[in-house]
Order: sequence, then structure tokens, then C-alpha cells
Amino acid sequence: MNKAHKTLLFPLVALLVGAYFLFSGLADAKGFLAPLVTAIILALLLIPLGNLIEKKLNRTFSSLLSTILLFLFSIGVFVLLSFQIKSFVDDWGKIKETMAPKIEQLQNYAYEHTALSSKDLESYKEKNDIQSMLTSSGNSGEKAFNFINSVTSFISNYLLTFIYIFFLLNYRKRFKTFILKLFSNQRKKEVKQIINETARVAQFYLRGKLILIVILSILYSIGLGVSGVSNFILIAVIASFLTLIPFIGNIIGMGLALVFGYLTQGETSILIGVILTFTIVQFIESYVLEPFIVGDKVDIHPFFVILAIILGNMIWGVMGMILAIPVLGIINVIFNHVPSLKPFGFLLSTDNSDED
Repeated sequence: MNKAHKTLLFPLVALLVGAYFLFSGLADAKGFLAPLVTAIILALLLIPLGNLIEKKLNRTFSSLLSTILLFLFSIGVFVLLSFQIKSFVDDWGKIKETMAPKIEQLQNYAYEHTALSSKDLESYKEKNDIQSMLTSSGNSGEKAFNFINSVTSFISNYLLTFIYIFFLLNYRKRFKTFILKLFSNQRKKEVKQIINETARVAQFYLRGKLILIVILSILYSIGLGVSGVSNFILIAVIASFLTLIPFIGNIIGMGLALVFGYLTQGETSILIGVILTFTIVQFIESYVLEPFIVGDKVDIHPFFVILAIILGNMIWGVMGMILAIPVLGIINVIFNHVPSLKPFGFLLSTDNSDED
């Protein structure tokens, strides 16, 4: 190996090893970092509201009121979903009755067109029933403990996020001053511009997404309701919130609507209605609502959006997928304002003016 190859190999190996330990550390610190990063993004969203309330109240009360309003909004969403989920559970007997002949038709088709037989299916069911009995009898206490632990962890992280939001809003000036003190007087103006722009990116993106979710919930509810889908409000709200996950969210939302719509009634006309609803609404979202409401505030190339979503899912799961775009947008703003990092900013953005 010549000297030139060694010169290129060592930095590459160091970069890969550093990236591995960085992402491994982020994954291990999910319990601490995920609520904190979520709180930072949401606090940036609430800054304009906090500034508006501060015209009447002091910063502490305005921060507290802004946090409470967001908390009540989230509780309202959970209540709406819980009522719809209860309705779906109440219809479970009807769903099983409706789907029984469909499952039988599918089994008969499989028997006629594949090498499977009814004996194969029965033996498979019997084997899995025995395994499930052994597993459930041995691990029932562990499963109950894991369930309680998961619920407790979710509630604690949920409440902790709002506590973080309050303190971030209340002491935002102190945090901003701290960041400015890290740089020389010559750089403070530029650093202040970066801080303001990163906040603006997060605000425009999240505010636009929230407006988009409300509009999509209404449009999906109308379309799915007309199509005859039961629990259409639940499906519409879930599908709308899934749009927070770019590309993948729309596919999952449509899949849920197809499954739930067909499970409840089992009619082909409902499937056609669901497909038409999602096709029309997603066309309106992509070409009308998204450009005007969200716009291009987060200037990230679609290729790196997909990579960020996959990486976010690997590190923090669904929460990582949701946070990936605003976090990457903030990082891109920093890249574009630091001379040595501008090539990375150009790589991440959709600007192609300098391409050959």
C-alpha cells in the first residue's frame, strides 16, 4: 500500500469508526435524548406564541401557558383516538363475523392453486397453539411486567417532554446568551443569525405540518365517511399524523385504511372508495397544500430525506423518523453558515445551480 492510499484510508476508517460509536451512543441514550430533542423542536415551535403572550404576561407565565396549551392539544388528540379505538374494539365481533367467509375463500384459493392442503394448515395451527401456550404460561408474568414498564416509560417521557418545553421556553434567552458567549465578538452577529434561522426553519416546518394534519384529517374523514368506512375519524386522524413521516407515512396510512375499511364491512366498493380518497387527497397534498403551507423551508434533497428517515428509525424508532427532517434541516442551516462546512450544505440541499 503506497503513501497516498494510507493517507486516504486512515481518515476514512476513523470517520466510519467515529460514526459507528456516535450512532450507537445516540441509540443507547434514547431514553434521555429523545424527549429532550422533541422538547427542543416543540419549544422552537412555541416561541412565537410565547412572544405574543408575553405582551400581556411575564415570561414565566407565558411559557407555562404555552406549554399547557400544547399539553391540552395533545391530550385532546389522545382522547379522540381513544374513543375511536374503543369503537373499533366494540365492533371486533362484527369484524370477525364479516371476515370469516373472506378468510375461507382465501384458504380455498390457496388449496386449489398451491401445494398447500388443509392438513398442512391444521398441523401448523396446532403447532403454533402449543408453542403459544408454552410461551404464554412461562412468560405471562414477564410480559405483564414489560407492558407495565413500557406504559410507565411512555407516560414519564411524555410528561418529562413538557417539563423540558417549559424550562426551554422560560430560559431561552439565557441559552441563547450562553451560545453567543462561546464565540468571539466578531462572530456573534453571524451566530445570532444562525440561531434565528434554525428557529425559523423549525417553526415554519412544524407549524405548516400541524396545519396540514388538520386539513388532511378533515379531507380524509369526508372521503372515508362517504366511502362507508367505519371508524373513519380514527383512520383519518392516524393517516394524517403519519404524514409526519415523509414518503413512508402516506403508504402506511393508506394501508391501514384499506385493512380497517375492508375488515369492518368486507365490501369491495369500500376498497375502491378508500383508494380514490387517498389518491385524490395525496395529490392535493403534494401539489396544492404542501407547497403553499409547508413550502421549501426545510431545503433538503429527497435522497438525504430518505436516508435520514431510515437512520432515525434505526436509532430512535418512530420518534426518530418524525424528528429526522427538522433536525436535518437545522443541521443544514449550520452547514450553510460555516465556511468549512458549506460543501456539506450544498450536498444536502436541493440547490443545483452549480452543477455541471
